[in-house]
Amino acid sequence: MPIRVDDLKSKRVDYYWAHRENGELVMEPTCACGNALEEDYYCHVCRRECDCTFIACEDVEILLTVEKLIRGNPNFRNFQAQILDR
Repeated sequence: MPIRVDDLKSKRVDYYWAHRENGELVMEPTCACGNALEEDYYCHVCRRECDCTFIACEDVEILLTVEKLIRGNPNFRNFQAQILDR
């Protein structure tokens, strides 16, 4: 079942927005407030360092790719993923 941005905001979940650009998987870090994050993961709106361990996926194809990444890479072991209902 897809998750909504409002659900992520209400639960204060920082996340990666996973989608494709030019055929490549792109994961953009996003604060729970909805602010796009820079490389330091600091949100200038909330004034806090964000911790993205949830991956919001554009569609089923992206979700399947991300699930392979989670299973195959120990760095992503504690991550969860779901389709985002935009």
